[in-house]
Amino acid sequence: MQMQDTAAVITGGASGLGEATARLFRASGAQVTILDRDATRGQAVAEEIGAHFVQTDVTSEDSVKAAIAHAMEKMGKINAAINCAGVGTAEKTLGRDGPHSLDHYNRVIGINLVGTFNVARLAAAEMARNAPTEDGQRGVIVNTASVAAFDGQKGQVAYASSKAGIAGMSLPMARDLSREGIRVMAIAPGIFLTPMLMGLPQEVQDQLAADVICPRRLGRPEEYASLARFIVENGYLNGETIRIDGALRMR
Repeated sequence: MQMQDTAAVITGGASGLGEATARLFRASGAQVTILDRDATRGQAVAEEIGAHFVQTDVTSEDSVKAAIAHAMEKMGKINAAINCAGVGTAEKTLGRDGPHSLDHYNRVIGINLVGTFNVARLAAAEMARNAPTEDGQRGVIVNTASVAAFDGQKGQVAYASSKAGIAGMSLPMARDLSREGIRVMAIAPGIFLTPMLMGLPQEVQDQLAADVICPRRLGRPEEYASLARFIVENGYLNGETIRIDGALRMR
């Protein structure tokens, strides 16, 4: 699939990895609809890059259905869905204040894992209506896992659970959607310079970067975006999770 033929919905597109992906896709000729809870920032980014925007709660079936309908109205089709919406906060299974908050755990799972599945399934329903390419493809879904799915640190039990679920979805979802000609991939980023990380003191950022093997720095959102574009354009990538982490293995 070439970028100029791509009509993508991108969740979390108002900032971080999602924003970088929206910007690169638009610059490469794709149509883009940004789905995000932040209406002010989302609308501003969309206007700046010539994309569409719809305020969306990825955990809500009705909200995502409305967002998908809006994207279809504006772009005429959807053949790519990039799921970048997510949250991450730290809490141990048993901490000084007692057991891990169940509400907190449910919120992280709800946004990261359930939200990703919610958007993927509803986007897939539209992709299945597309005319197939020469090799029978109708669309591609790219979900965002994390290296925490494989080597999560202390305090990451909720986050790592959600991201492991996303990594685990890739193959069965790809198999489920093979009849419709829809590919499913996941990207597992390491430590990236997202807005949350950029708010940390420079010395803390340097400490985090010191564990990266090569290059010894934090990841750039544009590098995630470049991989997402490559996945969309490379029609033989399917059912796999790709780490993009500078060989980082968290301890």
